[in-house]
Amino acid sequence: MRDIDEIVMSGKIKNMIVGMDGFSGLVHMSGYTASIIVSDGAGWEHASIHPLRKITPSWEDMCRIKDMFWHEDEAVIQIHPAKGQYVNNLDNCLHLWRCTYKEMVLPPSVLVGVREGQAKASYTREIKEAYEMAGEVYEL
Repeated sequence: MRDIDEIVMSGKIKNMIVGMDGFSGLVHMSGYTASIIVSDGAGWEHASIHPLRKITPSWEDMCRIKDMFWHEDEAVIQIHPAKGQYVNNLDNCLHLWRCTYKEMVLPPSVLVGVREGQAKASYTREIKEAYEMAGEVYEL
């Protein structure tokens, strides 16, 4: 996660209030203002965004939040838990998370799609490697 001084210096967060394990404030997104909460504790970095009007942040908005608070080489996740673990204290509020006490497991990017300019031999090899990591046999 970016250092709080770097975030403050960016000037993107207004009305910032710093607490023990993070901060809150307002951020201007594409055509709306949202409240944000950023925290770092219990082994997780976290950012939530809650638009001040009834809209849900877009994928692009979530990418901007990710870039605002985390470095380019850090992966963060949105979680869709089992129904019995749902929490919804604020409508239209979305969250990003990054585990700090161990490496997060992410699906290989090739299972999402082919990267721009990626050769067929490269993505075929990556698909085979993904199956092998899971203990499965890859067959065409």
